[in-house]
Amino acid sequence: MSAQHIIRPDGLPPVNGYSHAVVATGPLVAVSGQVPVDANGVLVGADGDAEAQLRQVFRNLAAALAASGADWEHVVKLTVFLTDLADLPTFRSVRDEFVDTSRPPACSLVQVSALVHPAFRVEVDALAVLSGHPTARE
Repeated sequence: MSAQHIIRPDGLPPVNGYSHAVVATGPLVAVSGQVPVDANGVLVGADGDAEAQLRQVFRNLAAALAASGADWEHVVKLTVFLTDLADLPTFRSVRDEFVDTSRPPACSLVQVSALVHPAFRVEVDALAVLSGHPTARE
């Protein structure tokens, strides 16, 4: 994908695994918030296992991206909702297994008091751009 990742422009603070901005053109893929539920509708990490929940969320994101013709290379933005900021290091570790850490997407992180299911610790949505796609305007 031909995207410009602006990791740390002059005058902005240091980052930890994300870009301050990403510039890309092409068809936009919006992946709705993915939660830690498998293909059978079963909650993964029901015992409060944040790592298991995060891995399932990222597997779900990967599946939704693939269904749209995209992959992690196309992701330009993540929005992360955590119920406990103590899970942030685990989020970063799991995220870094999926994204290109030399060209990370822009990212927003929000701590929330709860998600739609009381056992969910995390929800993540994504925006991807299919540069080079036959319908993309270069």
